[in-house]
Amino acid sequence: MIHMQINSVENKDASLDTSGLNVLCGDVMNLIYKPLDPFNDSVCGFLCKLSQDLLHDRDAKNYPDIVTFAFFCRKANITKLKQSYASKIRNRVGRGLIFHIAPSNVPINFAYTLVFALLAGNACIVKASSKDFAQTRIVCAALDRVLEQFKELKPYINVVSYGRDRQEYTEFFSGICNVRVIWGGDLTIETVRKANIGPRAFDITFSDRYSLALINADAVNRIAGENEKVMALAQDFYNDTYLYDQNACSSPRMIYWMGDKQAVVKAQKTFWDAVYSNIKDRYPIEGETAVNKQMALSRTAIEIPGSIEEDAPDNKIVRVRIPNLVEKLPDLRCAGGFFQEYCDGDLDALATIVDEKYQTITYFGVNPEMVEDFVISNGLHGIDRIVPIGKGADLTLTWDGYDLIETMSRIIGVA
Repeated sequence: MIHMQINSVENKDASLDTSGLNVLCGDVMNLIYKPLDPFNDSVCGFLCKLSQDLLHDRDAKNYPDIVTFAFFCRKANITKLKQSYASKIRNRVGRGLIFHIAPSNVPINFAYTLVFALLAGNACIVKASSKDFAQTRIVCAALDRVLEQFKELKPYINVVSYGRDRQEYTEFFSGICNVRVIWGGDLTIETVRKANIGPRAFDITFSDRYSLALINADAVNRIAGENEKVMALAQDFYNDTYLYDQNACSSPRMIYWMGDKQAVVKAQKTFWDAVYSNIKDRYPIEGETAVNKQMALSRTAIEIPGSIEEDAPDNKIVRVRIPNLVEKLPDLRCAGGFFQEYCDGDLDALATIVDEKYQTITYFGVNPEMVEDFVISNGLHGIDRIVPIGKGADLTLTWDGYDLIETMSRIIGVA
């Protein structure tokens, strides 16, 4: 049994058998801390050094998601973010201890949620996926190295993993936290919420959601003869979809083509030929995924009469043309390169299906302000993000409609 020193009167004598707890970074045996001001100088300095460490790490360079995370943490970006919050954080302080449950299918998410809470002025315990992701090992090793230069932050940065059967850890960390951040979907949220939190604590939840890509056919056709631009678009699409096996909530499952039928057909050939060229030698498809995609295709044909499977070189891309948008579309989705496609001259059809489960629209060749106006003027319950194709998976300080700095800090009111 390890006695854990917690900065909480209610839990000052708390203890926990940690024999099944894998501590990947930090020291959960000593969690004495105090809330910090948002964008604390020490935290910002730590992130700058972390960025430098990862960008010079040979192993990290093999993982685009780690490189993207390292660029997020670089000094120029953190300074820019701090300046954007300058008018909002003067009277704010962190809430205390944040307990994060990271999703099991997006390896780098644990690092982002940790950084967001640190920037808001909090200490963290992050439950990373119990899967043995190389990204988790590489980033945690870098965290440990840089913490040797920022020893004052050691109580603030803790990453652990444990099996789903060890609910006692979730209960313990839930009982001592000030905020609980739950990623990973509806079932995870339901399970985690069985563990009680304190009377002033609250949950930030990121439930099951799905996304779509909006592509202007004329814009694709304008670059059809410029191979470099077409392949760049294909790579950006890969980053949003195949990089995470289409499992991220921001990964498009449906492609909404804007334009007349003739233009769309031409654009689709250019686009999908480039996508296939990009993935054919780099995306291995598992047998189970291939079977699941064929089953999803069959279900779609049954549930939506008039659906047509489009030609593709092999099962790495499965496309199904949808004659009309219906509410059951999300129930027919599948990961691993399964795409529903719909064509229309405007966005009006979207208003009939978008509910609170829709998260992100990634776009190409479309005015994002026009899309924003469409969402607001139609009073849609869903769509929290409108970003270019290639930026869908980029986690930011505003996610699912939450401003994470403001939500994970508290205001000191002065009259």
